[in-house]
Amino acid sequence: MSSGQQGSVPGRRSVLRGSLAASAALALPAVGAAPALALSGRPRAEWGVQTGDVDAHSGLVWVRSDRPARMIVETSASESFRRTHTWHGPLLGPGSDFTGTTRLRGLPAGEQIHYRVTLADPEDPRRTGRPITGTFRTAPERRHQDVRFVWSGDIAGQGWGINPELGGYRVFEEMRRRHPDFFLCSGDTVYADGPLQPTVTLPDGRIWRNVTTEEKAKVAETLAEFRGTFRYNLLDENLRRFNAEVPSIVQWDDHEVRNNWYPGQTLDDVRYTEKNVDVLAARARQAFGEYFPISTLPGGRDEGRVHRVVRHGPLLDVFVLDMRTYRNANSPNRQTDDPVGILGAEQLAWLKRELSRSRAVWKVIASDMPLGLVVADGAVNFEAVAQGDPGAPLGRELQIAELLRYIKHQRITGTLWLTADVHYTSAQHYDPSRAAFKDFAPFWEFVSGPLAAGGFPAVKLDGTFGPEQSFVKAPTRANVSPAESPQYFGEVDIDGGSGELTVRLREDTGAVLFTKVLQPGRVGQ
Repeated sequence: MSSGQQGSVPGRRSVLRGSLAASAALALPAVGAAPALALSGRPRAEWGVQTGDVDAHSGLVWVRSDRPARMIVETSASESFRRTHTWHGPLLGPGSDFTGTTRLRGLPAGEQIHYRVTLADPEDPRRTGRPITGTFRTAPERRHQDVRFVWSGDIAGQGWGINPELGGYRVFEEMRRRHPDFFLCSGDTVYADGPLQPTVTLPDGRIWRNVTTEEKAKVAETLAEFRGTFRYNLLDENLRRFNAEVPSIVQWDDHEVRNNWYPGQTLDDVRYTEKNVDVLAARARQAFGEYFPISTLPGGRDEGRVHRVVRHGPLLDVFVLDMRTYRNANSPNRQTDDPVGILGAEQLAWLKRELSRSRAVWKVIASDMPLGLVVADGAVNFEAVAQGDPGAPLGRELQIAELLRYIKHQRITGTLWLTADVHYTSAQHYDPSRAAFKDFAPFWEFVSGPLAAGGFPAVKLDGTFGPEQSFVKAPTRANVSPAESPQYFGEVDIDGGSGELTVRLREDTGAVLFTKVLQPGRVGQ
C-alpha cells in the first residue's frame, strides 16, 4: 500500500489528436445552452455521441436527434475516414425521445476505432446533418495488452448541478486525460428526485449557480420529466467530450427513480402526485435505456435487464449488478431467513453461474451499493446490505454470505468489489479472521464518488464480514458542495505482463489518495 504516487499513462494508448476533440466540441452546445429545436433544415445531433458495453468485437453507439432521422454510423481505423464501414441504424423518433443506438459487430480486437454518426432526413436521405465524431478502443484478445478503466457515480445530486463558474463537471475532463479503456458508472447517474434551484448560498456566503431546465425544477414523475432529467447532464461539455472518447458500462441505483426506493413501495412524499413507485420506476427505466447505450436494455424497452457481464478480454470480466429491481422492502434487516435479499434469487443464481464460467484473470463485481458500510433508511430501516449488527448474517447479509461462500468453495479467483453510493472514497479489506461469518475468502471493496454531488461523512462499518478500513476520505458534515470538497473517482490498471491489478483512489484534480496492488490467481487477497 502506498499513497500520493500517480501512475503514468501507458504508452500503448492512442492519444487523440486535436482534430477529433475539436470536431466533437464544435458540434455541441456550450455549457448551459440547450440545443435549439429548429423546425426546419437538416437533423442535428447536438447532445453528442456515446459508446457503451464495448468488448473485443462489438459495441453500441448512441446519439440523439432534434427531429425524426435515420441514424448512420461509419467506422474507420483512422480519423481521416479514408476507408470506412457503414452501419445503418434505427429510425429515431418521439417513441424513444429521438434517441437511438446502433450495434457494431465484427470489429477488430484491441484496436482504436474511429466513428462518425450522421443523421439523415427519413423522407430524403440526401439531406443529412453535420457528422459527429468519436472514438473508442475495443477489448484485447490477448493477455499482453494492458487494461485501464475508471469508475465512480453520483451526478447532479443534493442540489448541485452544472455550475459554469466552476467549469461544469470538471472531473470528467480529468478522467478523460487518464485515457481509460472504459468508464464504469456505478449508479445514481442522475437525480430524478433532486430538483435544482438557480442559486444556492454556501456556508461561507459564496453563491453556487446552477444551469437549470424546466424538467429539473421538480421531481420527475412523467416520462417526459425523466427524459429531461437524463438529458440535463448532457448539457455539460466536459461530459460530452468524455462520452465521445471513453466507452461506458452503466448501472443504476436509487436516484434514477427516487431516494431509497424498492419495488412495491407506496410514497408518502408530498412532492409526488404519482405515489406508486413501480409506475415511476417503469418510466425511469425507459428513459435510462433511452439515454445510455446498454446492451441488455435495447431502446429502453420494458424487456431486458440492467445486470449483465461485459467481457474485456482475457484479463477482465465486469459483472454489473442491479440491487434495485429485485430487492425486498427496506426494513430493520434482521430476519433470519431472506431468500429475496437485495439481488433476488434469480439474479443471485445468474451471478454464481457467470462467475463460475468466467476465465478472466480478474472479476470485478460492480455493485451499486457497498457491502459492509451501514447505510440507513430513516430511524429503524436500512438501505443497503449491512444493518450494524456485527454478529452472524441477518436479512440481506444472508444472500451475500451465500455468494461469498460459493466463491470460496468454487475457488473463483481474482474477485474484487467496486461501488459508489455513499459520497466519499474508501478502501475496505474483508477477512474471515475478523468476521462473525467465516466461510469466505478475503477480498477488497473500493468506494469512490461522488462525481458531481454533495459529499457526506463516513458511515460505520458492520463486522459481520470482518471489514477493516485501510483508507477513507470524507467530509465532516453533510451535503458539502463540490465547491468546498473534492469529487472522487477510482482508477484500475491491469498489467498485461504480470497480471497485477492496481487500484488508485483519486481526487478530481487527479491527485492519488491511496494505492493498492493486488496479485492475480488468488481466491482471496
